[in-house]
Amino acid sequence: MTSCKPTKTEHQRKPDWLKIKLNTNEDYKGLKKLMRENNLHTVCEEARCPNIHECWGSRRTATFMILGAVCTRACRFCAVKTGLPNELDLAEPERVADSVVIMNLKHVVVTAVARDDLKDGGSEIFAETIRAIRRKNPFTTIEVLPSDMGGIEQNIQNIMDAKPDILNHNIETVRRLTPRVRARAKYDRSLELLRRAKEMQPTIPTKSSLMLGLGETHEEILEVMDDLRANNVDIMTIGQYLQPTKKHLPVQKYYSPAEFGELRKIAMSKGFSHCEAGPLVRSSYHADEQVNAAAKQRQLQGEELLASQNS
Repeated sequence: MTSCKPTKTEHQRKPDWLKIKLNTNEDYKGLKKLMRENNLHTVCEEARCPNIHECWGSRRTATFMILGAVCTRACRFCAVKTGLPNELDLAEPERVADSVVIMNLKHVVVTAVARDDLKDGGSEIFAETIRAIRRKNPFTTIEVLPSDMGGIEQNIQNIMDAKPDILNHNIETVRRLTPRVRARAKYDRSLELLRRAKEMQPTIPTKSSLMLGLGETHEEILEVMDDLRANNVDIMTIGQYLQPTKKHLPVQKYYSPAEFGELRKIAMSKGFSHCEAGPLVRSSYHADEQVNAAAKQRQLQGEELLASQNS
């Protein structure tokens, strides 16, 4: 693989391929106004996603962040606020569902801050949000992106019983770097969550995301791919880590678009039904396309199974 010279700090000049074209049009402004009026949070804003102008301004998609805007964890890559969360807002699921209707979304992603202060990890609010969206807009496909919720099986069951269209949980980084990068999270616990989710609802695609540039090796990247496939993960996204502030971990390497393209080919060869890879790719990037690809893959598998049974 070709490589870009490592950089000591994120505040040095970024490669040209990381330059973002801003698109602050009326759709972007209208969506931002809607979020504020309904007291809703998005990971697009809180995590300073580089694609916010494309998604809000062009694709008119967004990722809702439920359970408040304060996280109980302090991961060294994430810009979301850390501290003591507020009390649960039991009306939040209905407000999210109402906003999905107003925006006429075909696909919605629902994520959340980690809520280690809650016994259920926030899973009941996740489940009620799924049910509320289903009631008010039954044709919208739903992707959920929870934390590991302490690895408690009932918490995973609560979400899977509500039957999202995709269950997404991010591995984030390679095994060796997990203790340094992810606060309280464990590499194997994330794999276990993904495995259990698939066992509970075998027809629901599972998905995970890996960010690069924190000092991982090529062999470690391939190990993550193999570990995800060994736990029946269907979809993978791979993107470039960008240091949000000076207090966060510095970027060790900028990967080129060609390198991401090569990693996508490797991922697909390992059996993922879909892989999105690129410098600006984030877990929810083009999520609508991923759910469609997963649906086509399930249809193809069903047709193959039927053909084998009839032969």
